[in-house]
Amino acid sequence: MDALQADDPRELGTYRLLRRLGAGGMGRVYLARSPGGRTVAVKVVRPDLAADGDFRARFRHEVEIARAVSGRFTAPVVDADPDAPLPWLATSYVLGPDLTDVVAAHGALPERTVRALAAGLGAALQDIHAAGLIHRDLKPSNVLLAADGPRLIDFGIARAVDGSRMTQTGVVVGSPGYMSPEQAMGKDVGTAGDVFSLGSVLAFAVTGRGVFGDGTASHAALLYQVVHGEADLTGVPPSLLGLIRACLMKDPAQRPAPTEIVTALAGQGIDAALHDWLPSAVASTIATHAAGILDLEAPDAPVNVPPAQSASAFGPAPTMPTGTPPTGTPPTGTPPTGYGTSPGYGTSPGGTPPGGTPAPSPGYGTPLPGTVRVGAGGAPAPDRSRRRALGLAFGAAAAVAVAGVGGGWLLASGDGDGASDGATDAPGKGGSAEPADQTFTTPPAGVAPQPLWHKSAKEDSTSPRVPLLTRDGLLLVSGDPLVAYDVRTGKARWTKAGICRPGAQLLFHGDKVFLADGDYEGALVAYDVKTGEEAWRSRLGKQLSVEDTIAIDGKNVYVTATDYGQSKSATKYRTAVAAVSHTTGKAAWVQHRDWGTKDYDVQGTASGKYLVYADSNLNLTVRDTATGGQVWTRKIGDEWSWQPTVASGLVFLPGDELKAVDVEKGSTAWTLDPAGRRGFDNPTVFDGVLYVSDHDDGVWAVNVKTGKRTWLCDELDVDGPESFLRVGSTLYGATGSVDGGIVALETRTGKLRWTYTDSKTVGEPWQIAVAGNRLLATHGHEIYALPAV
Repeated sequence: MDALQADDPRELGTYRLLRRLGAGGMGRVYLARSPGGRTVAVKVVRPDLAADGDFRARFRHEVEIARAVSGRFTAPVVDADPDAPLPWLATSYVLGPDLTDVVAAHGALPERTVRALAAGLGAALQDIHAAGLIHRDLKPSNVLLAADGPRLIDFGIARAVDGSRMTQTGVVVGSPGYMSPEQAMGKDVGTAGDVFSLGSVLAFAVTGRGVFGDGTASHAALLYQVVHGEADLTGVPPSLLGLIRACLMKDPAQRPAPTEIVTALAGQGIDAALHDWLPSAVASTIATHAAGILDLEAPDAPVNVPPAQSASAFGPAPTMPTGTPPTGTPPTGTPPTGYGTSPGYGTSPGGTPPGGTPAPSPGYGTPLPGTVRVGAGGAPAPDRSRRRALGLAFGAAAAVAVAGVGGGWLLASGDGDGASDGATDAPGKGGSAEPADQTFTTPPAGVAPQPLWHKSAKEDSTSPRVPLLTRDGLLLVSGDPLVAYDVRTGKARWTKAGICRPGAQLLFHGDKVFLADGDYEGALVAYDVKTGEEAWRSRLGKQLSVEDTIAIDGKNVYVTATDYGQSKSATKYRTAVAAVSHTTGKAAWVQHRDWGTKDYDVQGTASGKYLVYADSNLNLTVRDTATGGQVWTRKIGDEWSWQPTVASGLVFLPGDELKAVDVEKGSTAWTLDPAGRRGFDNPTVFDGVLYVSDHDDGVWAVNVKTGKRTWLCDELDVDGPESFLRVGSTLYGATGSVDGGIVALETRTGKLRWTYTDSKTVGEPWQIAVAGNRLLATHGHEIYALPAV
C-alpha cells in the first residue's frame, strides 16, 4: 500500500481515493471510501486497453456477470462504470491478508483451519459457478483470510484480460503451479478446473509449499508436472488427504463438485465450520491491519493537483508484471501494510503486528494506554461507524462467546436468583475465591482502575471463549497447559499440560474441577483445584466414551458421550447424555439421544430439577436431572452456539426478540420486543434482574418475571458486552474481540461508570470473573487483575 502519486486521481465516481494498492497488466488498484464510509478497492483500466473496443465490450459483459455473484465468500462488485473514459469497477475491500502472505509469515496452517478454508472456498465456487463464471486463476494470492471466513477474489474479471491476451499472443494464461491439466494444455476449461486449483491451494495451505514444485522451478517444468506428474502430498494430514487427492485427479469428471466438498466439511453448517477458524496470531494480525484501514482518511491533495481530480486525468499507467507494486513512500501514520489485499492485480508487502513488553502499571493518576475517560476532553475519537463495521465483520468468527455468554452461574456474585438455581457451589460464586484483604481506592469518576498485575500466556495456549474459574485464591484459565494463577500476584501456582482439551469448560464443585480426559480415551477426570493433581477417573462403560462436559449442579456432572455399541455404519454411532456423581465418580444415569445428533455440539446449564441444553440440530432440550428423562424439546431458530440461561423457572432464548420459556412446560411466558433495535444477545440473570446486550450495543435491565424493561444504557463507546458479572452496586460487562473491553455500569440506573481496554489487537473476546474484591479478566492470552471498584 503506497501513498497516492501526482498522476493518481483523487476521486473516481463518488469514491474518495485513499491509497494505491497495486498495479498490473490491466491497470491500477486503489483503496477508496464511499460517501457512506464503505471501504472498497477501485480498479482503473489502462488507457491502451480502454481504447480497445473488443476489450471494453468483454469488460462490460464480465462486470454484468460478476455483479450477479453475491456470495458470502467472494468480494463482490459493488459499483462500476465500464463506459467511462477509463473504465473502472469497485469491489468490497476484504480486511485480511492473502494466503501466500499468511503462510510466509506463520508457516503451514493447522488442519482445522484448512478444513474451514476448504469449506469456505467450496462455497465461493458454488456461488461463482452458479453465476455462469469459471474462476480459472484460483491460487493462494487470490485467497484472502478474513476473520469471518476466506474470500475468493478476482472471479470473472480475469476472463476479459485473458481474452485480450489470447487474441494477441495465443499463450495460456494462468498460474502454472495451480492451473488444471486441461487448462495447461490449452483445452476448454469447465468448473472442474477450479476444483483442481482448489486442491492445489489446500495442499499449499496445509504443507506450506507448492505440490507440483517450488518457486524456483521454471513455468515449463511446473506445467509438465501438472499434466504428467503426481502431486507431492507429503505432510498432508490423513483427514485431508482423500479430499485433496480427489480434487487433483487428472480426469475432470472424477473430481468432486464444490457442493460435495462443502457437504463433507460443513455438515453442521458453514458457520459451525468457521467458528474460531484462524490461529490467534493470524487473527491478531488481521485485527491490527483492519483497525488501521478503517481509521484511514483521504490524504491532502498534493501541490498542483486539484482535489477533485477526475479519472480523466489518469495518465498512462506503467507497464509492469502482475503483482509488481508501484513505487512510492507511504506518509507518516500509514497503518500496517501487507494485508487486506484487494481483489485486484497487485499485491501488498507483509507487515508485522506491534509487540513488546508491557510496562509496570502506574497509579490512578496516570492511566495506561487504552483507558477510556468518560466525558474527558481531547482529540475526537475515530468515526465509530467504521469501527462498528469492523466489529460486525469479526462478529461471526471471533466475537461469539460460546460457553460464557449465558453462564451467569459461572460468574454470579451472590446467593440470589442467578442463572443456575441449583448450582450452589458453581465457579466464581460467592466471596470464597479470595479474601478481601486489601482496600482499593475508587478512581475518579470516568477513569478505569488500572491492573494490579498483567500476564501474557503463550499464544494459542488458552481457550479464550471459555469462562474463567476462581476458587481458593486461584484463577484457572482453560487451555493447554491448564494453569492456576495466584489472584494476588499473578504467579502460576501449578501448571498441568495435556489434561485440558481445546475449548473445555472449567466445571467446579467442592474442591475439584471436572474435565473430559486430555488423552481422548473417553474418561471423566476430577482434579484437585489447589494442586492440579488427579483425584479420580471414571468411565461410563466399555462401549460408552465421554466426549465433553455440559453442566454441573450440586450432585452431578453432566456429559455427552458416544455409544460405540450402537452404530449404523463404521463412522456413525449413537450419542448419549449422562450424569456422573462428582462425589463417587459413578454414573447416575445414561440417556441416548436421537440418531444424527453429535457428541460435541452441546451447550448446557443445570438448574434445579432440569438440565437444559442447546445443540447444533437447532433444538433446545430439557431433561430431568434425577432420571435423565426428556421433559420437552423445541426448535430454536438458526443459532445454537449459546449456553442457555435459566432463572426463576424460565429459560431465555436470544434472537430478534428475547423470549422467556417456561422450563417445565416449554410454553412462552413473555416476549420482549427490541423497540426498533436489532435483536438481543444471550442474557445473564442476577437476583431477579436480567441483563442483556442488543445488537446495537445497548445494555438492558429487565424484570425477569414480567419481561418489562427497567433501564437501557445506550452510551457505551465499545461493543455491547457478551457476558456480565455483578459485584455490589456495579455491573461489569465483558465485550467482544475487536472494539471491546470491560465496562462498569451502575446496577440501579445503568449509567456508565468507566471503560477499560488494553488497546491490544488480540482478536478474541474478553472474559471476567471475581475473586474477593479483585476483578480477573482475560483478553485472549492476555491476563489481568483489576480492583473491583
